[in-house]
Amino acid sequence: MGKAALVTPLYISVAWTLMVSYQLFTQTAVTTVTDYIGMFWPSVGAWLDTRIDMLVFIYAFAWVFLLSSAIPSVILGKERGVLIQFFVCMTLTFMSFVIQDVLTYGGRPVGQIFSLVVLFNNPFLAVGYLLMPYFLMLILDISSRRKQKKKEELESVTDVYLEDAAVAEEKAQEEESSY
Repeated sequence: MGKAALVTPLYISVAWTLMVSYQLFTQTAVTTVTDYIGMFWPSVGAWLDTRIDMLVFIYAFAWVFLLSSAIPSVILGKERGVLIQFFVCMTLTFMSFVIQDVLTYGGRPVGQIFSLVVLFNNPFLAVGYLLMPYFLMLILDISSRRKQKKKEELESVTDVYLEDAAVAEEKAQEEESSY
């Protein structure tokens, strides 16, 4: 729990920044990539342009899903109840509004974050941004599977050791009773 208390403000800050900015960044990145595809493949570009809202939704949903599942699992660990996760997500959402209000009313411009949108006019950075949540989900999934595999291997070794210890103890008892 000590680790969680130390890193929670960092996670809240990152989550807030991403939750506030993903909408604008995603729209710009999807538009940039669609326009870039349209330059080389006009028919596909035109087809994607007619479905731009769906594409923005899909990529924005990937960010929301990643943030709403990864941040609480890092703070709470894997073993958590649905209600606990809900309250952590609700707290993160509430904190995002509070931090935004503090920054807005404190005279600090939130526009500094939004000025980064210019970066996503570059199609390569836009593609990287759009693929980032999927890469992060993949990394988290692989990491989780490795941890689970190591845990299972440790349990297997422990079980074998306990079985061997039980057999050795039975053997020792048999030898004592034969004397």
